[in-house]
Amino acid sequence: MNTLQITPRTVTIGADVTGIDLARIDDMAFADIRRALHEHLVLFFHGQHLTSQAHMAFAARLGRLEIHEVFTPLDGHAQISVLEHDAARPPISDSWHSDTSYRPEPSMAAVLYARTIPPVGGDTLWLSAYAAYDALSAPMQAFLDGLHGEHDFLQAYGSYFRGKADAAERVQRAQRETPPVQHPLVVVHPVTGRRLLYVNPTFTSRIVELSKKESDALLRMLFEHLLKPEFQVRFKWQENDVAMWDNRATQHYATGDYYPAHRRMHRITVGGTAPVGVNGINDTNRRLASA
Repeated sequence: MNTLQITPRTVTIGADVTGIDLARIDDMAFADIRRALHEHLVLFFHGQHLTSQAHMAFAARLGRLEIHEVFTPLDGHAQISVLEHDAARPPISDSWHSDTSYRPEPSMAAVLYARTIPPVGGDTLWLSAYAAYDALSAPMQAFLDGLHGEHDFLQAYGSYFRGKADAAERVQRAQRETPPVQHPLVVVHPVTGRRLLYVNPTFTSRIVELSKKESDALLRMLFEHLLKPEFQVRFKWQENDVAMWDNRATQHYATGDYYPAHRRMHRITVGGTAPVGVNGINDTNRRLASA
């Protein structure tokens, strides 16, 4: 029998969930978890033992499972990305980002399962994009409300591709299949109705309505603003831990301080919808068509 308990880590973001077996979860318990996710943004589960099928079944309760453009899929399970790093494969996710913000419809959530944890290091940090927006002055909030950021797949993965033997083909395919997209800088969460700052240093390349000099200066300020510790929670992994997060209202950073030790994680992302700005209109497609 599940005896679910939720313990917040900070007043802003993060909570531990105990008394639950994710492989044998019922609808009532999942409804409690979904409510907790909307409140705390990232949830941590400990001592879970999930088969690949159970991992996928749990994530599928949130929505449609995705296949990532870059990460290696688990054999026989294309929706599970294997995030594996060691001496021959250095970490590549050690920067703040919201998963797949370079898509017209970015991922809604993710469920990450720890399979091999290094003896030291390898923590992951998350930040609340709600808290980041709320901490801005009212004039700055009003200024940002009508602006759009461009999110560029190749800004993050271009250098990674260029190190491969088929670099030219990979870059050309990315330019064709995942061109830059534009999203509001301030997004309204579709469930909570709260405003959040939707800009990240990994994928956001420019602010569309501003000159390059203005855009560079404002992005520098916003990226620095996001680093405030009060917006963040830090998680030290143990083997068989699971983290799930609301990708719409958070960013995360996977520290690379364990290199060259071995770290292996299995990640599933859940499909979302196009971000909606404060005007209540999803204008991403319109802006793409006119870009």
